[in-house]
Amino acid sequence: MSNEATTPVPDSPFRPEPGDRDLAPQFVLPLVVRIERAAPPARTDALETAARAVLVMLGDERSAGDGEWAQAVRDWQDARIRKVVRRARGAEWRRAEALPGITVGGGSAEVRVFPPVPLDGWPKDLARLQVSGTDLDDPEPPAEAGLSVPVLWMNPDLDMSAGKAMAQAGHGAQLAWWELDAGARAAWRAAGYPLAVRTPDPARWSGLTTSGLPVVRDAGFTEIAPGSCTVVADHPALPRATARSESN
Repeated sequence: MSNEATTPVPDSPFRPEPGDRDLAPQFVLPLVVRIERAAPPARTDALETAARAVLVMLGDERSAGDGEWAQAVRDWQDARIRKVVRRARGAEWRRAEALPGITVGGGSAEVRVFPPVPLDGWPKDLARLQVSGTDLDDPEPPAEAGLSVPVLWMNPDLDMSAGKAMAQAGHGAQLAWWELDAGARAAWRAAGYPLAVRTPDPARWSGLTTSGLPVVRDAGFTEIAPGSCTVVADHPALPRATARSESN
């Protein structure tokens, strides 16, 4: 599901107002979730795996310095930050796996993330994959997240498809990554990017959005209204992350 996150930070790729970033060539981060008919992944696991896939791409040595993906990642981050989630199964998935990228596995989910591509420059084996209609369910409610685990809190008042929610979780993980210092990033990477995606009750959500933690605000291209708060990124190393424990 194609969408863009925004947050009112000057010169931010997520800023809602038009700016210089809109004049730059626009790139997108492709993510493909494997959804086999006989064994689709659980929704929460798919969201968590997509978020970790974004972090894996950002933290990969090929995305930094003179790495083979570094220029594409810089071009993507110099413009608007867009992510598109598509779905694949069977031969489609095998063709996607043959392209340069990284496959990230969860409990039941597999997500492959690819280096950013121009909006109109998708590889044909990815461009043909379906975007809309990606929906998944949780067979049972996810367990409560531990206080030491970074949590991406989803807006309880928004009804999003799984594809849309996966992209939003990825935005939240990216905002948290940007806010962390080098030491906290290194520790998160070394631990394998543990995180949880959870939906708080409305009262807790209200407190989270005013806690000072990073907030994703959607540009409103698909499914939801422009400026909607979709995710709050709560990492223990972020300032005022104690808001999570205070709201429990």
